Amino acid sequence: MIVETAAGRVRGATRGAVTAFLGVPYATADRFGRPRPPEPWPGVREAIAPGPAAPQTASRLERVMGPQQPEQSEDCLSVNVWRPSAASGPRPVLVFLHGGGYSSGSGGFAWYGGAVLAERGDLVVVTVNYRLGALGFLRLPEVSEGNLGLLDQLTALRWVRENIASFGGDPDAVTVAGQSAGAFSILALLSGTAGAAGLFHRAILQSTPAGMLPRSPEDAVRIGGSYLDVLGVTAGRLHDLPVAELLAAQQELARRTARPLDVVPPFQLVADGELVAADPVTAAGTRAADGVAILMGTTRDEAAAFFGLDAASARVTEDQFLLPMLRLAELLAEGGNPAWLYRFDWHPDGSPYGACHCVELPFVFGDPLPWRDAPMLHGRLPAMLVEEVQRRWIGFVRHGDPGWPRGTRHDFTA
Repeated sequence: MIVETAAGRVRGATRGAVTAFLGVPYATADRFGRPRPPEPWPGVREAIAPGPAAPQTASRLERVMGPQQPEQSEDCLSVNVWRPSAASGPRPVLVFLHGGGYSSGSGGFAWYGGAVLAERGDLVVVTVNYRLGALGFLRLPEVSEGNLGLLDQLTALRWVRENIASFGGDPDAVTVAGQSAGAFSILALLSGTAGAAGLFHRAILQSTPAGMLPRSPEDAVRIGGSYLDVLGVTAGRLHDLPVAELLAAQQELARRTARPLDVVPPFQLVADGELVAADPVTAAGTRAADGVAILMGTTRDEAAAFFGLDAASARVTEDQFLLPMLRLAELLAEGGNPAWLYRFDWHPDGSPYGACHCVELPFVFGDPLPWRDAPMLHGRLPAMLVEEVQRRWIGFVRHGDPGWPRGTRHDFTA
């Protein structure tokens, strides 16, 4: 199956009832530069394998999700698209932004494969790669303005707006979903004033760490200076250093800046007052998210993924995830746009991680194979709960209603 995009034609691969177009470039960028349209290509580009992940070190969450060993490259700005093969349309679109603390992850990981959701929901599903770590979120005068990874996401949403009709998707029925850093990115786009209006119509915020406020510009520049100190170079050298050196220094900086029970990475969003507000919860909530319908929730034991199941991690879950979400829900309701809330309580018996951060993801995407070695699951993925979670998500994407009263909370249990 061949599809025409603005930059050229791509050929996908059909498996069963779904056709996948993988590793489709949506932008390109120089190191520390803004994203720009990809170079057009002649002929037909084979889109049968995900593009490389953004350069990264091992995830902090390998202990619960399991390891990934992705191919990596700075030339990483690509999307993956799954659509039912049967002619129909236009179909609603779900765009997913992965988590990973702005330092790890990839839309191309098998964890986020969109085939099951596309077939079950009769949807077009899109996953996105964006720049991470210092390469995506460093702010330093004369080097990088910061928030480049967020600009990548915004560019990907514009690509969807301009190209998704060619894949059978409806650009006027786009839901953007994100987990963890991906959800925080969506919240930032709802809080800022730079260009996200009209790019999506519904939003799903999964485990948003909204207690982690964006860095002030001054603090971000200070962190950038500390990064230079770790590297032992001047700012001008950053454009030329090998990626491996940049990543090693990033990891060392994370070690030096770590604090007990702190989940904030060195490089993250910067409150520039345009793309990102200083307090995204208050900014987005006060504007009632500009009328964007929102489904949002947490897992019961978010912080256990980082710190284990104890009273201290329960406080982190409350402060970083639960209370900011409830504050946002309160503001949205006051503005006449109440959200649908959920809590994900299921966990395998005897798990030391409980219903931890990321545990709902296998149920959202529905394919057990990529998750078979995830320690947080203990080899379990109850089919009835997969069906329920997918039915609720699909109902929201297709109809703007997950199936419980707006402004109330639904709990997902065994």
